[in-house]
Amino acid sequence: MRKFLYGALSATLVLSPISSVLAAEQTTVSSQAEIATEETTITLSDEKILVDGTAAKTNTKQAVYTSHDIIYYEDKDTYTSGNPYGEGTDEDKHAKEEADKHTVVNITKPGTYRISGKLSYGQIFVNVGEEETDQVTLILDNVDINCTVAPAVLFYNVYECDADRTTETATYTVDTSKAGARVIIADDSTNTVVGSYVARIYKDNAEQKKLHKYDAAFYSRMSMEIDGETKGNGVLNITAENEGLDTERHLTINGGKINIQSGDDGINVNEDGISVFTMNDGYLNIYAGNGAEGDGIDSNGWNVINGGTVISLANPNSPDGGIDSDMGSFINGGTVIGAGNMYDPLEDNSKQLFMSLQLTKSTDQLLAVLQENDQTEFAYDFPHDYTYISFSTPSLKEGTYQVYQGGTITGTQENGYYATITSYLKGTQLHHGGNSTPFSPNGERPEGMQNGEMPALPEDMQNGERPELPADMQNGERPELPEGMQNGERPELPADMQNGEVPTPPEGAQNGNMMGKPFSMISSSNSESYDFILNQTSKSFTNISGSQVNDETTSSTTQTES
Repeated sequence: MRKFLYGALSATLVLSPISSVLAAEQTTVSSQAEIATEETTITLSDEKILVDGTAAKTNTKQAVYTSHDIIYYEDKDTYTSGNPYGEGTDEDKHAKEEADKHTVVNITKPGTYRISGKLSYGQIFVNVGEEETDQVTLILDNVDINCTVAPAVLFYNVYECDADRTTETATYTVDTSKAGARVIIADDSTNTVVGSYVARIYKDNAEQKKLHKYDAAFYSRMSMEIDGETKGNGVLNITAENEGLDTERHLTINGGKINIQSGDDGINVNEDGISVFTMNDGYLNIYAGNGAEGDGIDSNGWNVINGGTVISLANPNSPDGGIDSDMGSFINGGTVIGAGNMYDPLEDNSKQLFMSLQLTKSTDQLLAVLQENDQTEFAYDFPHDYTYISFSTPSLKEGTYQVYQGGTITGTQENGYYATITSYLKGTQLHHGGNSTPFSPNGERPEGMQNGEMPALPEDMQNGERPELPADMQNGERPELPEGMQNGERPELPADMQNGEVPTPPEGAQNGNMMGKPFSMISSSNSESYDFILNQTSKSFTNISGSQVNDETTSSTTQTES
C-alpha cells in the first residue's frame, strides 16, 4: 500500500501529546443523561476557536481545549537515544514549521459536539476513555477542515463496543450501536474534510513497537458509526492524500451522503479477520484513483451491504478491486456498483442477486444491461477504464439479459449511475464465454496469447535445445536426496494424511480457491453467447467482448431506441 505523507511528534514534543492524552483519560466523565441532553457547539476559524460562544482555552482539564501538539511524522530517522524513529520514507516526513501551523481541537469528555466553521490547518482530536460511557458524537454542520500532516479527524480513544471479539469468534455480523466513535452529518450541510496521515512511528526503544500509525484523512482507532440527521441529506466530502475513511475495528454507515476521493483505499477497516464494514443506508461514492494504487473498499475482514447506494471505484491504473475483502463480501440489499482491475468475488449466498462482469478489454464507456423486453435494468457511465465490474439492484431478478457498451442514454444520473432512464439508443452488443485462456491481474490476456497463440518458449529452448542442467547433474550424477530419503525411505506424511486421507483445505479454499479467492473468474460458457442468463448459480460472466462471435448463430442488434 502506498504511503504519501505523515505527521509526527517532534523531538521536543514526543512527551507532550502523550501527557495530554493521559490527562484526558483521567478526567471525570459526564453521566449518560448529560450525554443524551447536552450539546456543545464548536465553531472553527483560523483566528479563534469558540466553544459555546466563548474562546477556547488551552487548559487540558477543559472538555474542549486547543493545542499545537499535533501527532505527525518528523523529518528524522532516529530518536536522540539512537533508537529507530519509524518506517516512514522521505515522502512521509514533515518539517516542524509545517506541523506548528496546525491547531488541534481536543475533545476530552463524552458528549455530543456540533462543529461548524473553517480551519485551514488543524485537526479534531477525540481522546476520552475506554468505559461504556465514553462515547463521543460529532455533528458535522458545515465543517471545512484541512490537515496537511495527519488525519483531519482522529478518534484516538473512545469506548470500543466489540473489544472481546477474536479471530476465532468473529463473524460478518456485528452490532456497533454502542460504538464510542459516532458521526452525524447534519441536515442541509456540506462538510469538507481534507487530510493526510501518519506513517508508523516506533516507541523510543530498540524493540520497534508501534507508537502511532494513522493511514486516513478521517480515522478512528475504535469502531465507528456514521449517520445522517433527520432528512439524511447532509454531505461529507473527504479528500485524502492516502486512505480516505478508516477504522481499526468496525465501520457502520447508517445514513448521510459521503463522497471520498483518495490516494489509496477509499475505505479501510483493518483488523485482520475481525473487522466488518457495514452499509445499512445512505449514499457512498468512492474514487480511489488519486495515487498509484487503491481499492475502493478494502476490508481485512468482511463487507456487508444491506441497503443504500454504494458506488466504489478502485484505482484504474493498478490491479485493485472496487469491493475487496479478505473474508467475504455480502450484498443483501441496496444499489451497488464496484469496479476495478482485480477479481474480488462477492458471496454466492448474498441475499440479493448481483451480476459480475469480466471484460477482455477495459472500458470507460457506458454499460447498459437490458431485460429481454428491452427495458433497461442497469446503466452506468464509467469515468475511467475498468475490467472487472459488479453491480446489484433491488429489482434485479433471475432471467436473460443483454449487455451493451456505449450508445446514447437520457435519464436521471448521479456520479455516472442512471437511477431512472427515459430512453436508450443501443450501442455495441457484448457477448461472453468462449476462450478460457487465463487472464492477467488487469483482466487482459498476457501478451502473445491474445489471439490464441501459445506463449513463446524460453530463448534457450526455441531451436529444440534442452535447458542446461544444474552443475551437479551435468555429468550424469543425480542430485543428493534430502535427509530421510537417502536409503530409499519415503518422508513421513503429515499426521492427517498417514492413513490415506486427503488433508482438509483451508476455509474458503474448498472449491479450488486459494486464500479464499480464485486466481481468476471461471469461464462462464464454453461457447460465446449474447445471452447473459442470470440465476442463483450463475452470476459471473467472463471474456466479455464486442468483437464478432466465432459462430454466426446469433445476430447482432441494430441501432434502435428502446
